[in-house]
Order: sequence, then structure tokens, then C-alpha cells
Amino acid sequence: MRNGWHGVRAALSEANYLNFTIGNVVSLIGTWVQRVALGWLIWELTGSGAWLGAVAFADLFPMVVVTPLAGALADRSDRLRVTRISQALLMVHAGLLTIFSALGLLSPWLILLLALIAGVVTAFNQPFRMALLPGLVARENLISAVAVNSIVFNIARFIGPAIAGLVIAKGSLTLAFVINFGTFAVFSWTLARIRLVSPDQSPSTSRSLLTSVVEGWRYAVAHTGLGVMLLMLTVVSLCVRPILELLPSYAAMFGSDATGFALMTSVLGLGSLVGATWLSRQADPRAMATMALSNGVLMGAALLVAALAHHKWLGLLALFILGFGMVVSGIANQTVIQLAVPDHLRGRLLALHSMIFRGGPALGALAIGVLSDLTGPRGPLAVGAALTLVFSGIVHVRRKVILRSLDL
Repeated sequence: MRNGWHGVRAALSEANYLNFTIGNVVSLIGTWVQRVALGWLIWELTGSGAWLGAVAFADLFPMVVVTPLAGALADRSDRLRVTRISQALLMVHAGLLTIFSALGLLSPWLILLLALIAGVVTAFNQPFRMALLPGLVARENLISAVAVNSIVFNIARFIGPAIAGLVIAKGSLTLAFVINFGTFAVFSWTLARIRLVSPDQSPSTSRSLLTSVVEGWRYAVAHTGLGVMLLMLTVVSLCVRPILELLPSYAAMFGSDATGFALMTSVLGLGSLVGATWLSRQADPRAMATMALSNGVLMGAALLVAALAHHKWLGLLALFILGFGMVVSGIANQTVIQLAVPDHLRGRLLALHSMIFRGGPALGALAIGVLSDLTGPRGPLAVGAALTLVFSGIVHVRRKVILRSLDL
């Protein structure tokens, strides 16, 4: 394994991965601009945490239904071709949002429908996109490539909301959708430049997709280490990550306007960027696994502080720590899966990872959003923090047994 920044430079020196990364960072900035703008628009139209949760549910929950089958297909299909098609469809989706916004036709129900459509396309694409990564870099650069992907994601999470804040302040939400459309066009162009020397071809199989899905899930359940890591990811996704989707209502607790909301989103992104940059210097898979298993304690504590904070600066500090903790957990979890599973199961295990990573926040945001309309957001967030702390404590006690089973 290459260490630290040497691994990052080595990964980016590979032309295919460099092209992918350039397009990815541009596209993700546009995605965050659109996500923040849509969240603020829904809050302005409804003032309801339940509506925020419903839109998040429509965007994220298709992962639970679509992704398992897509993961089985990713183990027997052309991953690059499907990724190209999916990004083109998402570009069309951004174009529709632009048109409807310009005509003044965006209502809560139409936004909900469009979020569902985008969620289905993203859910289908996610395992193909994630399983494509080992085909873009040499194995010794894989940890660095996963870390770079997360750095890119969190640079976008930092820059995108800042741009969205300026756009919202100017009162031109349509411009946010135009920006996203343009960034998808850039990503489609860079994907077209990728040329795999040895295209990733999975062995053909006569087994049904459902049988293939079950095979992947059985492998995860039977594997002590991976099973616990996926359970840890489930708890974090249900209890901690929904604060991202419910951030407009959280910002409202402090009387924040659109600029304050964008600031909170950017602080989360800054914490994530710091975490991803720090973790990019880590090349020991066993240390990665330890972080994935232990980081829930940090996130649970930070979420509890966020839930109970009455001063905005304390809430911002908690959000920064949450951003740091979530990205460390996410990178470490995905890296261990990438390294621990055989290639013929990679798409299915990464699909299961994606299903939990996006489906969990969908259910969590819907539940917490509905409860927050009844009780305010503090109570539901505090309950999520307590559940995270309890489960993380149990995992921490058993971490040595779990790490031995991973055999990294």
C-alpha cells in the first residue's frame, strides 16, 4: 500500500481516474447547489419538517428497492456504460427542473415526484459507479482513490452550499438548477474520455438476479466483520445522517435565514472535508476498520450536543464534528468492503452498502421529520443520538473479535 499523499498522487496520475475525478467534483458541486436550493424551496413553500422528510424519503428510499437488483446487474454488466447513461438521464432531470422553475410550476407535489425520479436513477446507478472504481486504479491505490472520492464529495459539500446561498440570496432558484444541468454536462464529457484497457467483465451466469442478490446478502450475514460493519452503518444512517436532510428545520431553531442555512450546510461540509483529507493519509486497512467501528461514539455525542444546543455557535461546532465523523465512518466502511470482498460479489455488497447508506437516512428523515412537526426537532434528534451511543458502545467492546474476522 502506498502511504499518505504519495498514494493520492499515484491514484490521480492514472488518466482514467483523473478524468473521472474532474467530472465528479464538478458534477457534485452542481448536485449540492440543487439539493440546498430544493431544500430551501420546500421549506419556504410548506414550513414543514414532514415535507422535508418526505422529499428526502422520495430521493433516498429507492435505494432500498432498486439498488439490490442493480448490484446484481453490476456484477454481470458493463459498469462504465451504465454510469454514462445514468449521468445523462440525471442531466435531463436537471433540465426539467430548470424549465419547471422558470415557468413557476414547481409545487411541493411536483418536487416530490421529481425527487422520486432522480432517486430511482441514482439508486440504479450507485452500485455501478462504486464498483467501477477498482477498474480505474491499481489495487495498491484503491484506499487513496476512495479517500479522494470522499474529499471530492466534501469539497462539493462545502462549495456547493456556498454557491446556493448566494443564488438563494439573489432570489433566483432557477439559476441553481441551470448550474446543476451544466455540471452534469461536464461529467458526461469526462466519462466519455475514459478508456479502460481491460474492461471489467464479470463471468456470465445463468442464475436469476434474485438468486444473485440473496447470494450477496448471505455472504454479508455470514461474515462476522462485514455484518457488524453494515449494522453500524445502518444505525448511523437511521439515527445520525438524517440531520443533513432536515437541516432547514434545524437552522430554523436558531432563527436562521437562507444564508444561515447555507452556512450550516457548509460547516458540515467543511468538517467532512477535514475528515476526508486527514483520512487520505491513512493506508492501513486494519486502522480503517477500527475507525469504522469506533467512530459512532463521536457521532452520537456530537448529535446529542447538536440536539441540546441553544446557542448557534455550539450548534455549528457540533455540525462540524458530525461532518468529520460521518465522512470518516463512510470512507472507512466503504474501503473495507472494497478490499474484503471478492470481485464477483463486489457489485452486490456495494449495492447493500448503498441501500443502507441512502435508504437509512430516507427512513430516518421521514420519521424524525414527522416527529419534529409534533414535538420540535430536539427530542427526536436526542433519541437518535442515544441509540447511536448505545450500539456504538456494544460494538466498541467487541471490536477485537470483529477485526480478527475481517483478516485485513
